[in-house]
Amino acid sequence: MQKLTITSLRFAGFTWILWLCGICLASGQQLQSGTSLTDLSLFKNPSKSWKIAGDVTANLSKTNMLNSSKGSGILINLPAKNSPGEDLYTSFEHGDADIELDYMMAKGANSGIYLQGRYEVQLEDTWGAKTAKSSNNGGIYERWDESKPDGEKGYGGYAPRQNASRAPGLWQHIKISFQAPRFEGDRKIENARILRVELNGVVIHENVELLGATRGAMSNIEKAKGPLRLQGDHGAVAFRNLKVTQFDKPRPEEISTLRGGGGRGGNARGPAAPILVDALVNTTLRSFMDLPGGIRLVHTISVGSTEQVHYTYDMDRGSIVQVWRGNFLDATPMWQSRGDGSSRPTGSVQRFGNPLMTVAKLSSPQAAWAADTAGSGFRTKGYEIDDSDRPTFHYITYGTMVSDATKVMENGQGFTREISVQGSSPDLYARLAEGSSIQLMPGGMYLVDDKSYYLRLDNTGGAKPVIRDNNGRKELIIPIRSKLTYSILF
Repeated sequence: MQKLTITSLRFAGFTWILWLCGICLASGQQLQSGTSLTDLSLFKNPSKSWKIAGDVTANLSKTNMLNSSKGSGILINLPAKNSPGEDLYTSFEHGDADIELDYMMAKGANSGIYLQGRYEVQLEDTWGAKTAKSSNNGGIYERWDESKPDGEKGYGGYAPRQNASRAPGLWQHIKISFQAPRFEGDRKIENARILRVELNGVVIHENVELLGATRGAMSNIEKAKGPLRLQGDHGAVAFRNLKVTQFDKPRPEEISTLRGGGGRGGNARGPAAPILVDALVNTTLRSFMDLPGGIRLVHTISVGSTEQVHYTYDMDRGSIVQVWRGNFLDATPMWQSRGDGSSRPTGSVQRFGNPLMTVAKLSSPQAAWAADTAGSGFRTKGYEIDDSDRPTFHYITYGTMVSDATKVMENGQGFTREISVQGSSPDLYARLAEGSSIQLMPGGMYLVDDKSYYLRLDNTGGAKPVIRDNNGRKELIIPIRSKLTYSILF
């Protein structure tokens, strides 16, 4: 069960911490509350569209709709004709602060996080967009001047460096470091700054100076403190795991960031220029690939697409180990100086657990999946490139020839994978997904690993999938006939 922690602190610069999650670490100390989040008492006069829920899902085919179930731990806004949405204000005010939370957008929905009620970081369904604007997900929203001519009223917004957004109905994670404006008496002596925004693991803003309140602010008069405000009048949205940490003096890393330059909206990238590889056309690059847990894969090919959805293929196991949206690769570790042979994704990454073979033989649907290729006779047979520069990988396992082709969707919303086998046997299976949870949704879509991505079965040849337990986690496997096609949407 999710927990609400409100604790007053005054050490190492901290003044208080709010976390809708239960356990937090601050300056080496652990704080835990036994009080469940069961109501909206943290907020001022919440409208009827806001409520507490235990679970929430979206419908990819229906605009502005979230489905919820009873429980606690999730804050959800469900505007309707009889209860139009309104913005939600916290009962506390903040100055310098770090804000961290998970959020979920309905299809086509729009929301925002207003720092001090005045400076908006936009939340929006921007799934699949190639070019991000200040009005898109993660953007710092524009300012507004009604006295200017039409077409010039909006100005001064900052687009994210890249589109790191996820699909509607998936949890997204954002971290914001904010420095409040400085005052001497009533006179402002320094503008507010957004020191850093990280969206789904990708830094999208750094050291952005805010010259004034953004459009829709609760007031254009800036103050040293103000409430945290969640926009609720533009669509269905859900939040969880909200953590707000305030500081009563500048942190050392803030001072370092500000001295590092960047200027107004500078988005400074730091002194060392990385060696970046862009996928201006469909692109393949061989390298080592490091995964969490100290795992290094030594025979991988990363495949980049013009749709800004990319993946890494492990040729030693015939598996896709990760997919990501945004920019392609950072080859600095491989090409700078002596190099170590590795590259790394530069977008928002979705990994697929520990690298295992995609195809294996099982004596029964509940038999353990092979931990390695021992006994399988696995041999890679290379790959061939089609007319659009997309690879099809080939390998032999358990005496069966396998062809493995992945194509990125034209709308940039994910990829479709087709696995073909020659001489398949009844006990040959494909392992499609693993995670803390795998939930079958209406219409046959699966939600995987606490709503991290969707999996859709497109063509199974009549085979029936199986969700099974594996050491406290879930796996989705399916027998392979002659051909299997499925899609990952994220």
